[in-house]
Amino acid sequence: MATTVFTIANQKGGVGKTTTAVNLAAALAEQKIHTLLIDLDPQANATSAVGIEKQAGRSLYGPLRGEGTAFAMITPTAYEHLALIPSEEDLAAAEIELAQMENYLLKLHGVLAPLRASRGYRAIIIDCPPALGLLSMNSLAAADHLLVTLQCEYLALEGLGQILRNVDRLKAAHLNDALTLGGVVMTMFDSRTNLAKQVVDEVRQHLPDKIFNTVIPRTVRLSEAPSFGQPIFAYDPHGPGATAYRSLAQEVIARFGLGVK
Repeated sequence: MATTVFTIANQKGGVGKTTTAVNLAAALAEQKIHTLLIDLDPQANATSAVGIEKQAGRSLYGPLRGEGTAFAMITPTAYEHLALIPSEEDLAAAEIELAQMENYLLKLHGVLAPLRASRGYRAIIIDCPPALGLLSMNSLAAADHLLVTLQCEYLALEGLGQILRNVDRLKAAHLNDALTLGGVVMTMFDSRTNLAKQVVDEVRQHLPDKIFNTVIPRTVRLSEAPSFGQPIFAYDPHGPGATAYRSLAQEVIARFGLGVK
């Protein structure tokens, strides 16, 4: 089966992007879908959230510069069917160095091509930095589908418009004609507020075919889990956060045909 690459991006921080990358990857792995999580954020939050220590020379920084391969950076996790390419602080330098390279927006595409060809993973999930810099743009150029996490707050749609304009620019430049908006994940939903419900309704009105039915709740357990180096399924397996991410994973499996055959 072919490998499907998802990038999870939003230029705004604190919107549940890394939480979604980690827990969606873990939920797919729980369904026996071989999944690779790539931490492309120099802050390395996704790396620590699956219990892996940052280690110099173990990110995609070298491969992006033409040194080494993505295969060499793959690190096993404590969870069956889930592997990780970690991040490290050096990756921040890539934002500057990429700009001086030829075809600088296609570097990640080239780095991931052998991984795709090997078909060792059914899904690759890329967690991007909270900015639309060169690392994020590289991930968009390398992905099949963009998944956007939107916090259930007033300015959510404004941020969505900015991301979609960047997708249009990539396509106009023929850097990734196949890229689609795979879906919108509404996060940090507080059922006690009318505003959260109104924001979800507004996104549903604008993008009825793209918004996932599953809404990720705002829970203390989801916030705590990364500090213990665990996905929500290890930290609070029966709580509302785990239930929501399992439901989201089922939608992703169905929408993109990821089921094990």
